[in-house]
Amino acid sequence: MMTTSNHIACLAGIVILAGGASKRMGTPKAALTLPSGERLLDYHVRHALELTVADTNLPIMIADNERGFDIDADLMQNRPHSAVFRISDYSANESDEQIDTAGALAAIESAMQTLLKVNGSAAGSATIDNSEPSWLMVISCDSLIPATDLWHELQQVSAQATDKRIICLTDDSHLYPLLGLYQLSIEPDLKAYIDSGQRRVMPFIKSMVQSVPFAKSWQHLTNFNTPEDFEQACTALNNL
Repeated sequence: MMTTSNHIACLAGIVILAGGASKRMGTPKAALTLPSGERLLDYHVRHALELTVADTNLPIMIADNERGFDIDADLMQNRPHSAVFRISDYSANESDEQIDTAGALAAIESAMQTLLKVNGSAAGSATIDNSEPSWLMVISCDSLIPATDLWHELQQVSAQATDKRIICLTDDSHLYPLLGLYQLSIEPDLKAYIDSGQRRVMPFIKSMVQSVPFAKSWQHLTNFNTPEDFEQACTALNNL
């Protein structure tokens, strides 16, 4: 595994997407259990907690579409001031049912609104440096790529691709928009897109995305949709 960067000043927060129905998997992906016995959601929270420096407490938001997943209390024992909390998906219509929201984009919009609130939230706040772009890291629960490694791959590109406001992973055949960095400056555009009734990710991001190829050793660590896919991902993780 790669080491964590010592500089995360432009990373405003992390959202873990854990609200998918996972019909082909047969169980919510966030609740899957790794061979080590650790639940997948806790795995992602644990690695996200490593992305802290000095007294900075990065908000780690769990977007679980009101599924109510708990976090392993042991993860927080040595980090009593870390901000890990659930958020509700954004909805253009307050009367909408959660399950009918705009999917991943609704979770990303909600996370951005949380980070942009004046003085933060009761659960924690991000120190956002307006002199340089601030980013939200998005991590989906169909991946075993740790937050630390994802940030290591994406941060240099985020500094160089000044004309792009979304940075995400890609392989030879797929773009992974839910494993990436989203500039907080796109929040008004994203809100308008959702409010117009749109929910598809690719049409929204296509004009502003910069892709980052990842190593073949990560090929089987993500995009698992069936129990067989997940077993293969666990094997790939153990072989790293």
